[in-house]
Amino acid sequence: MKAGRSVSWRRAGVCGGGGELARVRAVQRVRMAAAAADGMSNVATLRKEYSAQGIEDEDVGLHGDAQDPFALFRLWFQQAVDAQVHEPNAMCLATATKNGVPSARYVLLKGFDERGFCWYTNYGSRKAAELEENPHAALCFWWGEMERSVRIEGRVARVDPAESQQYFDSRPASARLGAIASDQSRPIESRAALDQKFENLTRTFLDENGAEKVKIERPALWGGFRLEPRVFEFWKGRESRVHDRIVFTHSGTGWRVERLQP
Repeated sequence: MKAGRSVSWRRAGVCGGGGELARVRAVQRVRMAAAAADGMSNVATLRKEYSAQGIEDEDVGLHGDAQDPFALFRLWFQQAVDAQVHEPNAMCLATATKNGVPSARYVLLKGFDERGFCWYTNYGSRKAAELEENPHAALCFWWGEMERSVRIEGRVARVDPAESQQYFDSRPASARLGAIASDQSRPIESRAALDQKFENLTRTFLDENGAEKVKIERPALWGGFRLEPRVFEFWKGRESRVHDRIVFTHSGTGWRVERLQP
């Protein structure tokens, strides 16, 4: 997954010769096949009961002044961080072409404030191309350990290049090289070819200790997007599937809040 803390790529290998590697892969294939067969037979019975604790009307201003959804998101996000949820800033980004053909993928939230929610990517990627022709998108956070989800809808625009530069410069050197090595969403003949591109860049830009010896410039096709929210939906799992759904919609002068049936 791509992840405000910074996350660097880690590369893992299998010790031993080619025979050992082949044996490990064969075992993995057998286990995956068995797990898939078992999962297919039991998927309909998979079920988790949620807790009774939910979202109270008064906590979100349902019958009075609506709470600021940014403040509620900030609270929930910090609680997810404090609970050590795995990559709490991971979010599913849903985009669509101008003809309405959808696609979705996970990206990492890298900043949020009253202007919106920001992430970074390659401007030549599929998601970037779809956002250029249809700037409407949705984000969805899933914090399973806390039985919570947040969905955010809005209009997307590129962030200022200076802001993209500031974030790029804050990334570890290896992550900056990763942004250069990948022609995102373009085919490549093999994993080995991709690894070779990265190794070539590493030799060019980093010394033997991993320190930057040649300045790593931000690619022109790499930068940020920001979604300006128009809708927030806060979801909390409840018993018997009678979940809480609280929706904030921007009315032009402020936020309107309502509870939806699950």
